[in-house]
Amino acid sequence: MEIGDVRYEVIPLAGVEELVSEHVPKEVALTITASPVRGMGPTVELAERLAGAGWRVVPHLSARLVRDEGHLEEIVGRLQGAGVRDVFVIGGDAREPAGRFEGSAELLRAMHELGHCFEEVGIAGYPEGHPFIGDEDLSRAMEKKAPYATYIVSQICFDAELITGWAWRVKRRGIELPIWVGVPAPVESKKLFRISTRIGLGESARFLKKQRNWLIRLFLSSFSSSSSGYNPDPLVDALAPALLDPKSNIEGLHIYTFNELEKTEAWRAAKRWKLAKSEHEEKNF
Repeated sequence: MEIGDVRYEVIPLAGVEELVSEHVPKEVALTITASPVRGMGPTVELAERLAGAGWRVVPHLSARLVRDEGHLEEIVGRLQGAGVRDVFVIGGDAREPAGRFEGSAELLRAMHELGHCFEEVGIAGYPEGHPFIGDEDLSRAMEKKAPYATYIVSQICFDAELITGWAWRVKRRGIELPIWVGVPAPVESKKLFRISTRIGLGESARFLKKQRNWLIRLFLSSFSSSSSGYNPDPLVDALAPALLDPKSNIEGLHIYTFNELEKTEAWRAAKRWKLAKSEHEEKNF
């Protein structure tokens, strides 16, 4: 038994291409974030280079960073020209929109009208709700976006029971899209905060409010005698039954790596081995 399909989320910062080349096998898809500070340019450029080198890339398209239909057409054209077949459409954390797109629903409709050729289009899901949007509004928003999408990626949540319950409710509402569960990689607390300030997250009160529980847990874990950061094993172990259940709508894991790619890949390799060993022991019990 393996942990299932995984995708690694990377941040388009200096040195990330070298880290990808050294540590990430081409079987692992790479999603590429979009920074509210740096705009869509670094995301598109990194997607073009990594796709050209043979990786399967999934750039984030942040609605609040796209100026207008012309800008969207340019981005879509460049990505399709690079062979990109999968994109993840989000609203984004920019304080003010760059143009007329306020949220992901508007961008999805514009992409549809443009006649894009992406085979896969992802949208965001929120197992623990959203700090600025009520649950009913979230549900209605997902229902509006679902016809334009082929899968959902969940925001980070540390409660496997809550995640699987939310996934079941999504399916019960008639949304049959597969879900990639967002899980943090094994990451040191100090590195997380350092990267956050480099990409403009640390200065965003909105980000800190949205992620406050996660950041507190990550900070407290740095004082653990056994760890200097977050260990995803308990969460992944608790999610394993849903990952292996063919009736489940949970497709795999979306790993937030924070560019800790060497550590993330070592964890994935070890996790696959541990689960395979566990299955072997059960069969021979």
